[in-house]
Amino acid sequence: MGKMLNQQRRGKGSPAFTAPSHKFSAKVGFRNYDEKEKTAAVKGTVVKFFNNPAHSGLLMNVKDENGNLISMLAPEGIAIGDEIEFGAAAGIKLGNVLPLSKIPDGMLVYNIELVPGDGGKMVRSAGNSATIISHTENEVYVSLPSKKVKIFDANCRAQLGLISVGGRLIRPIFKAGKKYHMVSSTARYWPKVRGVAMSVYDHPFGGKQHHSGRSTIVARNASPGRKVGLLAAASVGRGKRRKRV
Repeated sequence: MGKMLNQQRRGKGSPAFTAPSHKFSAKVGFRNYDEKEKTAAVKGTVVKFFNNPAHSGLLMNVKDENGNLISMLAPEGIAIGDEIEFGAAAGIKLGNVLPLSKIPDGMLVYNIELVPGDGGKMVRSAGNSATIISHTENEVYVSLPSKKVKIFDANCRAQLGLISVGGRLIRPIFKAGKKYHMVSSTARYWPKVRGVAMSVYDHPFGGKQHHSGRSTIVARNASPGRKVGLLAAASVGRGKRRKRV
């Protein structure tokens, strides 16, 4: 009897394929977007750096002037004791949090909000940053790390700088066990085995000694155990070139 496909096993939501959220020690974000931050600036001080399995970059605790601790992504080049400002009146300085409308063109930013006050949703992985391109009256154009240009509300906040630990993937991974522990904290699917490299009972494409003979096109009404490959594709391959008349 055949086995379930990997995507079927993952879809059931067993503990083997769910993120270990019980190990996530902090929620990254900004302070509440109150009236003081919309008009003035609130100061804070970096008091601690720490790691969190939920994030690839280094995290830092910032204590604001009211005594509240805020967990934030640490930018490259910041140190314990440095001062950080939140608000529309904050200066253009590493680590400060400002609305996009107050950030000049060409500045590097990260942890950008999608909705004003949500604490940041975009550009949060180690070594990444986005670039402010241009401003309009109510919108700001930002170039993301993928080179895609996205339009944000001018009141959305972002943090100035580049996320730390950018060189984490430069050092080669010599052992499979090292890679296993790196990936296990994020619950990503790894290793990714090709279907043709599997046995017949593991995958519909498995068991081919010479990897040929069966089409990868699958009917749309096929059973769930065969839903792999090109689903209801009209054709496969590069296609024939038409002769010019």
